[in-house]
Amino acid sequence: MTRDSSPGRAGPPVDEEEARIRVGRPAKHAAGIKAVQVSLTRAVKQMGLVKSAKNLLALNQEQGFDCMSCAWPDPQDHRHTAEFCENGAKAVSWEGQRETVGPEFFAAHPISELYQRTDHWLERQGRLVHPMVRRDGADHYEPISWDAAFALIARHLTALDSPDEAEFYTSGRASNEAAFVYQLFARAFGTNNLPDCSNMCHESTSVALAQTTGVGKGSVTLHDLHDADLIIVSGQNPGTNHPRMLSALEKAKRGGARILAINPLKEPGLLRFGNPQTPRGLTKGTSLADEYLQIRSNGDLALWRAFAHLLLRADDENPGQVVDREFIDAHTVGFEAWEKHVRALDWDQVRTATGLTRAEIESAAHLLATSRRIVSCWAMGITQHRNGVATIEEMVNVALLQGMIGKEGAGLCPVRGHSNVQGDRTMGIWERSPDWFLDALRDEFGFEPPREHGHDAANAVRALRDGRARVFLGLGGNFASAMSDTAVTESALRSAALTVQISTKLNRSHLAAGRDALILPALGRTEIDRTAGVEQRVTVEDSMSVVHASRGRAEPAGPLLRSEVDVLCGIAHATLGDRYGIPWQEFARDYSRIRDRVARVVPGFEDFNDKIRRHAGFTLPHPPRDSRSFPTPEGKAVFSVSPLEVMTVPEGRLVLQTLRSHDQFNTTIYGLDDRYRGIRSGRRVLFINESDLHDQGLADGDHVDIISEWPQRDGTTDERRAERFRLVAYDTPPGCVAAYYPETNPLIPLDSQALGSGTPTSKWVVVRLDPAAASGSTAEGDQV
Repeated sequence: MTRDSSPGRAGPPVDEEEARIRVGRPAKHAAGIKAVQVSLTRAVKQMGLVKSAKNLLALNQEQGFDCMSCAWPDPQDHRHTAEFCENGAKAVSWEGQRETVGPEFFAAHPISELYQRTDHWLERQGRLVHPMVRRDGADHYEPISWDAAFALIARHLTALDSPDEAEFYTSGRASNEAAFVYQLFARAFGTNNLPDCSNMCHESTSVALAQTTGVGKGSVTLHDLHDADLIIVSGQNPGTNHPRMLSALEKAKRGGARILAINPLKEPGLLRFGNPQTPRGLTKGTSLADEYLQIRSNGDLALWRAFAHLLLRADDENPGQVVDREFIDAHTVGFEAWEKHVRALDWDQVRTATGLTRAEIESAAHLLATSRRIVSCWAMGITQHRNGVATIEEMVNVALLQGMIGKEGAGLCPVRGHSNVQGDRTMGIWERSPDWFLDALRDEFGFEPPREHGHDAANAVRALRDGRARVFLGLGGNFASAMSDTAVTESALRSAALTVQISTKLNRSHLAAGRDALILPALGRTEIDRTAGVEQRVTVEDSMSVVHASRGRAEPAGPLLRSEVDVLCGIAHATLGDRYGIPWQEFARDYSRIRDRVARVVPGFEDFNDKIRRHAGFTLPHPPRDSRSFPTPEGKAVFSVSPLEVMTVPEGRLVLQTLRSHDQFNTTIYGLDDRYRGIRSGRRVLFINESDLHDQGLADGDHVDIISEWPQRDGTTDERRAERFRLVAYDTPPGCVAAYYPETNPLIPLDSQALGSGTPTSKWVVVRLDPAAASGSTAEGDQV
């Protein structure tokens, strides 16, 4: 028995602009001269020549601003004049476009009409430049003053029966200063409901690393990648998601490193990199991956356990040459139980889970066994699985086995997607902050923070859905599109008494509006912040724990724009007044006063202001990396034992993973092309193996609806539908299909989450294909 849990269509609609999808051959390399052409063309078209030059030359420079498109670290020793990638240029152009969206736009376009538009259309309308309010029952946003907006928020918050009826969501774009005052406001208000975008992406990483090494961050520096002799890239597409990482891989490769790529799809950025900064890169390029394992979705835990099994056997044959027993004895616990578990490996399970031959796995394991400095990198292809935490713990186990933590040229390297998502967590954006952080807040600000854990992103949706939360504040991002189970998420937001979105561009979250709803336009990362008549600067933290300053160089898109810090302090002051004596207005006037407080609350930020004045950046302490000390309850690194659960699917079903196109950043859609995968003029495509096309009785170019199936405890099955996707024959493992998000986010059940972290399982969605529902479609997907 099945039932459809989706109350009508939700999420990005099918649009006429996507009706003529063209499909060509996938690219064989990333970047090169084409990346330069696209970057400059987009920039000049959206910003003009002068503004393009000013912004791009300041991007990722010491006296400029930090890129908002990813968290890859900047070189500390030498920076190019053009220290950015194609997607960084797209992000700057998107933020800096000349068109604006103000009261006249909203007067002409009701919410009901805007909801029928795609995310791409919404965002390309321009920068938001005026505070707007939607009143209960209205179908239009109308202008409102900043003071009136702050008063409306304060009225709703103070009317709640409990502080826990408010949700304070944070995007990973927010600066350290904004994040610190935001979490301070939420806790002074009385709640730990601080969901953030990390809940949707790298939460599995944070949980796994905290449990095994005591620090929920990676343990490498950029120099470690340069010095490694083996770099493993698992579940990651750096060519699209972290393009500047390719330069580090290229440098390592030229230094003699080998690269092992593990991913279901062959991504051009891991095959060959055309570095646009060098003559060679503009012509020949550099081959990167020495071996490429096209693993089945969710086969990674089995693969890493097989690696461990083979490494133990290799050390049996050559004692002391593979396993670092001195490190294990001195710095770890749990090895004996783990070793016993791993030696009993079932190879039939491994073959079923991975889809790889034993010869392929043994060849890859030989790379590990013969390397002395190994860096292991991963991203959402690992974290967004039901067993994401266990898989990362197994990756840590292998690193511990070989002593690859706290060693030059070696370590663990989770690559964060959003520019300051790691810094936000460091600043206290976490629904489960440890007692030491809350104690430090108490001692610094003189109030007792709440101790009960708050809501993560999924629980925030549940609380709004069930009436246990009534106010949603969004600091950046696009929560409605980013979160799983789009229909449920949108309905939950609409049920709120008030939704507040602090934003730079129009997006779908503004249309899933509460009964009262506010759009508060913020300055972008690229823009000069003259709050209180002083040019302010903010800071961010990259994937490798380096903190550095960021200062915009462009004139603001409109005179009414306020910085995120200014907006948050205005809301806090309107709501709390002088409660606890927190100087919100002083914080807004001078961000250095915020940094003074951070310096006394967060370890590693001592002399914060002085450090960013004197240095381009400073690296936060990391005990496992710095001294091979592990702040776990055991006082040592922990070997973890997890069951090897091999996921299976019913007959005729497939496993969907969601992913980005090359023309987007998270939910931000820059354009409708993905030249790396050969897609032009559209996004509603489903990449599928030719054998699966044959088995399903379908052909390349057919159109289908995708239906996800989620079994219930009562024996029924919930179904969710995403409409009209063009099938594209592609090199992906049999049984595994892929499509872009947010178009496929409606298919991911809210309750389908990673064990231990709650991360949505966006890389494991059981689906079936329905060609009959899309039979009215025409196969316009011409080969190009």
